[in-house]
Amino acid sequence: MKKTCIVIAMALLTLGTAFAQKNVKLGHIDSNELLKIMPGRDSAQAQLQREMTELEDQLKEMQMELQNLYNDYMAKESQMSDLIKKTKQSELQDKGARIEEFQKNAQLRLQESEKALLTPIIDRAKEAIRDVAKENGYTYIFDSAVGVTLYEGGDDILPLVKKKLGLN
Repeated sequence: MKKTCIVIAMALLTLGTAFAQKNVKLGHIDSNELLKIMPGRDSAQAQLQREMTELEDQLKEMQMELQNLYNDYMAKESQMSDLIKKTKQSELQDKGARIEEFQKNAQLRLQESEKALLTPIIDRAKEAIRDVAKENGYTYIFDSAVGVTLYEGGDDILPLVKKKLGLN
């Protein structure tokens, strides 16, 4: 038992020494700054904005129709028979449910569009970051945009990545 503990301790000591001797080179990049200047980002954002405006206009139109139906119902409610009241109330509920469904589907559509438009741009940025890290011998690259970098003692590789992508 004692021999096993000694062997394990020796192995851990050997591994610890090996890791301590490895040269660790750290770098950081603000991915938000990089994405702001990536080619194609502005056109992707403009396309997303157009799509969002189109969906918002459709939603406003649907809401206006619902409001008109409600106003008409309220104005004529006292003159309606019970059957007509129930029919109009059902119509209002159905219209409200369709609006909710439209909002949910519109949100999903915008998320899918954003992913489809921005994923290639993000992938090009990631590839350039990986290439710069390999070419310059970096062990780790931290993203300072997400706020998890506690100390920025490594090199800022944004200029190198911009150069790799041909950006100024």
